[in-house]
Amino acid sequence: MDFGLTTEQRQIRDMVAEFVDEEIVPRAAEIDEEDEFPRDIVDQMAELGLMGMPFPEEYGGADLDYHSYALGLSEIARGSGGLGTVVAAHISLAGNMLYAFGDEEQKQEYLTPLAEGEDIGAFALSEAGAGSDVPAMETTAEKSEARSASERSGAAAEKDGDGYVVDGGKLWISNGSVADTVTLFAKTDPDAGNKGISSFVVRPEEDDGFIVEGTEHKLGDKGCPTAELRFDDMYLPEDRLLGEEGDGFVQALKTLNGGRITIAARGVGIARAALEEAAEYATERDQFGGPISQFQAIQHKIADMDTKLQAAELLMHKAADLKIKGEPFIKEAAQAKLYASEISREVANEAIQIHGGYGYTKDFPVERYYRDAKLNEIYEGTSEILRNTIAQQVLDE
Repeated sequence: MDFGLTTEQRQIRDMVAEFVDEEIVPRAAEIDEEDEFPRDIVDQMAELGLMGMPFPEEYGGADLDYHSYALGLSEIARGSGGLGTVVAAHISLAGNMLYAFGDEEQKQEYLTPLAEGEDIGAFALSEAGAGSDVPAMETTAEKSEARSASERSGAAAEKDGDGYVVDGGKLWISNGSVADTVTLFAKTDPDAGNKGISSFVVRPEEDDGFIVEGTEHKLGDKGCPTAELRFDDMYLPEDRLLGEEGDGFVQALKTLNGGRITIAARGVGIARAALEEAAEYATERDQFGGPISQFQAIQHKIADMDTKLQAAELLMHKAADLKIKGEPFIKEAAQAKLYASEISREVANEAIQIHGGYGYTKDFPVERYYRDAKLNEIYEGTSEILRNTIAQQVLDE
């Protein structure tokens, strides 16, 4: 077992950390306040290769291992939780769907501009009545030849030949309103349960019937637009299908499993930011004749915060290591995401406590860390669902 980073991994971490300190940290409060997608920062990340970190160079990526990707993502999240989500949804969800399940033409046409950062990706799975219960989705993709032109409306009525007509809607879609490429899940056989779900590539600018209903006003995760999407007789050519019909449910589970490593990384990054801010404040804040860092109560908080952070990072790297080796990592990814999510909130909470009344104001960033951390326990597998997954894996073993 080797618990050290390679020279290359340290260089990647340090390069991203320097960029974050120079470009993201000074803008983080502004991003949080305005809640606008920071296109200029995303473009800068693309120039550094950060929008395609784990993908092969042949598809425009940086060809980094998953340890390096997780380290890079955690640094981005240290600067801004919202930007951490932008990158995670773009790479781990939309990009990985295309890389894992797209054919060569689809990878060249859709994955390459994502990996190069020319396009932004989104992953459209959740619905108002289908969050954790994926098979409850109601969005459908019906074979176009099964519907006559008179039965179709809008753009779909003008399309002939093989393809699909999509109707329905999605909710809570990260990057949904700014995405150039969306991987979409819909039922091609509504009577087949999870075996009737398929996945598709959608190009919002090209596909009539793709409608952004609006974006959510959220507690945190600002700068990453979370959209409600609607599909109104949206025609998709047959070559937009990813894999085979009926593969979508399994594709989604596999993609989310890998994505949990990067949500763990987001949690690690936010926890690190909260710990660093709390430690700095404790050494500068004087009470009772000296810095509060001299008090044992504060020291114990700092000790617990750092210990939790170190444990979360180890779980993150363990899951990444198994993924790199091609070994099963369902339980390990769930554990990493579960633990890092919960400790990021706990560490941020203690950072607020160390700041006292100041921590409850926007004069210090720890209240933002707390708001950003909470999301980790909800998306890409709630903590309750992850505990079910972990328990089932242990019982199966």
